[in-house]
Amino acid sequence: MFLKEFFYLQKSDRKVLLTLLFLMAVALIVFWTVGGQYDRTESEPDTLREAPQTFSSRKPHQRHSYYKTEERVVERFPFDPNTADSTQLLRLGLSPWQVRNIYKYRAKGGIYRKPEDFAKLYGLTVKQYKSLQPYIRISEDYQPAATLYNNTREEYVRDTLKYPVKLKESEHIILNLADTNQLKKVPGIGSGWARQIVAYRERLGGFYSTDQLLDIEGFPEDALPYLQIQNPQLRKINVNKLTLNQLRQHPYIGFYRAKAIVDYRRLKGNLKSLNELSLHKDFTEKAIQRLKPYVEF
Repeated sequence: MFLKEFFYLQKSDRKVLLTLLFLMAVALIVFWTVGGQYDRTESEPDTLREAPQTFSSRKPHQRHSYYKTEERVVERFPFDPNTADSTQLLRLGLSPWQVRNIYKYRAKGGIYRKPEDFAKLYGLTVKQYKSLQPYIRISEDYQPAATLYNNTREEYVRDTLKYPVKLKESEHIILNLADTNQLKKVPGIGSGWARQIVAYRERLGGFYSTDQLLDIEGFPEDALPYLQIQNPQLRKINVNKLTLNQLRQHPYIGFYRAKAIVDYRRLKGNLKSLNELSLHKDFTEKAIQRLKPYVEF
């Protein structure tokens, strides 16, 4: 009946059906063949499966060890990091990449001048360095050449003008009389501070207290004990005669106080005392007391 119905199909349909039947037959053959191999494997004696069992019976820490490496024996012996070769460095327990870093450092002209320089090796631990430190020997050939002349160099003559000898704690200089060379002898004062002191002294008309130096921004307070004031001869200014521009030049007056003085003279006449300006907001008690030693009427 099936064959009769089969021949009623079109030719193309018969080809498709035959192809499907052929593929099913091939699949069955493959399945039987492979299944038979698995059955034979399971039925084989245990001796044929010793290799897989041996691998699975390894200890956990050996399971991923695909080959055996010999453990290096770390040695300790005197060495110079500037000349030691790779074999010696590896015997000391350093890693190959650390040895390469040492070679690169030396190739670029790097020199280990003292054992502490070797401690900068990248990746070197404190424990490693402490164990290697007693064995580091730096050859004198790698020390600066200047060390050869430490004992034979000529006696150095100090340029006291450019590099003056500093004052001792018991020594002092007179602030209003000292020039820049003398001021540079004060500990903490160099050429820059010396010039600023002289310039500020000129603008003020002299110092009546060493604390006035603190008006200079950043002045080193530790230098004050080396300076003294003796019989100050201050240059005074006449507040009734000078113009606004002349008055404003003084550090303790400035523009606004100078303007207040000129306005007072214009409205009320000459000043007889700075206290007459005490009502002005810029002439506080502190400002008046600071300015008094420098003015005359």
